[in-house]
Amino acid sequence: MAPAYKLTYFEYTGLAEVSRFLMKFGGIDFEDCRIKMEEWPQLKAKFPFGQVPVLEYKGKIACQSLAIARYLAKQVKLSGNDDWENLEIDATIDTINDLRMKLATWWFEADEAKKKLIVENFKKDNLSYYLPRLEAIVKKNKGFLAVGRLTWADFYWATISPVFDMVTGIDALADYPELKAARERVNALPAVKKWIDERPNN
Repeated sequence: MAPAYKLTYFEYTGLAEVSRFLMKFGGIDFEDCRIKMEEWPQLKAKFPFGQVPVLEYKGKIACQSLAIARYLAKQVKLSGNDDWENLEIDATIDTINDLRMKLATWWFEADEAKKKLIVENFKKDNLSYYLPRLEAIVKKNKGFLAVGRLTWADFYWATISPVFDMVTGIDALADYPELKAARERVNALPAVKKWIDERPNN
């Protein structure tokens, strides 16, 4: 029998990886559909708002990476126990996403000198501002990103924070042991570790 869920994204981790982590953690069988970049122009119009990731389930389709991950987190019991806990989780995730978006122009900039300037400004202005504050949040929450226990905020951090290392060429978390440990804790979960070991190398 075919999996009930189908997750469609490009051939890399990116914005879909948090959903892949969540489904692997929760034992949810899914079809991991990956689009080659050269195929995208012909396929784009078939998707809601011309974007991925999208999640399909029993004939229904949903877009927006965080909305998909939030839904999956509920399915695998990694969301909050009440509305206030969900607010805390969402606030932390939105803050991480704000930091991620500071790099948005880097992906589309063709001029290498301008790309280098974006990275330098990101390190000087953004990492130096956000990381100490996120580190304090993790300390307050006993090693977790929100509400003092494992939630999908930790999964989002584990899948997004490696981008900061990749783009800057440094260990962005070298001075932030709590944030690094939070990422490593998620990556060490048996189902997640198995996925990391077996997933396509891109």
